[in-house]
Amino acid sequence: MNLFNSALGKNITFVHPAYFIISGFSGILNIKYYYVFLCFVYIVTVLGNTVVMAVIYFDHNLRTPKYIAVFNLAFVDLFGSSALMPKLLDIFLFNHRYIPYNDCLTFLFFCYSCLCMQSFNLVALSYDRLIAIIFPLHYQVKVTHRFMLSLIASFWVFVITVVLIAVGLLTRLSFCESVVINSYFCDHGQLYRLSCNDHSPSSIISFLYPVLIFWLPLIFILLSYLYIGCTLVKVATVQEGLKAFKTCISHLSLVAIYFIPVLITFTLMEKIHPNFRIMNLSLTSIFPPMLNPIIYVLQTQEIKVSVKRLLKIKGKSKIIKK
Repeated sequence: MNLFNSALGKNITFVHPAYFIISGFSGILNIKYYYVFLCFVYIVTVLGNTVVMAVIYFDHNLRTPKYIAVFNLAFVDLFGSSALMPKLLDIFLFNHRYIPYNDCLTFLFFCYSCLCMQSFNLVALSYDRLIAIIFPLHYQVKVTHRFMLSLIASFWVFVITVVLIAVGLLTRLSFCESVVINSYFCDHGQLYRLSCNDHSPSSIISFLYPVLIFWLPLIFILLSYLYIGCTLVKVATVQEGLKAFKTCISHLSLVAIYFIPVLITFTLMEKIHPNFRIMNLSLTSIFPPMLNPIIYVLQTQEIKVSVKRLLKIKGKSKIIKK
């Protein structure tokens, strides 16, 4: 981070506190039960996404471009939940609300990287559905393993770069008075507002990033499904259209579950009550990773067949050993 702490070769001293204090909810009785509930959600998330990753890894029939994106979705969900939940439980259930300065920035980086990457995972999956339905004969040519790997890698590079820029600009801020972060984790918006020097670059980023990371991907997804719907109406019968669109319903459910609360939080920002913002963002961070395997993956026919096949192979191997 030292690279960000020198402006055009000039040495500038910034006042960095030894630690920040995570405030969490205010004025809500028995809020610990909410964190216990999040702990249960986290356990389901770990189990569900681990199963999905294991099935895709062990079944060679699922080594397709689509399931490269699905594997990455499960990985991001598992990694993001593991970056957030253990620390969250440590802060609020065990009352360790003091978090060192560098740890706080690291916490912010991993949480935001995974939250943003979920958005681009949904873009990759919507592109896969678009090509599969509109250009089925060209699908094998247009959506290859190399293309999908390159697409996902480019998304990772973009997300890591923009989050690093946001974190780097935070290191150029001085914190002279309050060190209490009015959130449940090291939230970017709450952090830069605590600074006592000019935080204009961070303020601009807080308005620009939601457009780049949430609104533009959502617009692409909605336009892709609008195109799918218009094309099916023109070229397919009602029965064929419904059958094709059924393959998109689970993905659209995930889009709604993820984007609606995120956009409410990042669009309204300070206009909503802090407790509502914390509740909304915490559920957004933990619920989609739990629901992704249940709604999108484990309901997929290919995954069901794969699980049955793997269980049969395991059963046969036990019989042979006996």
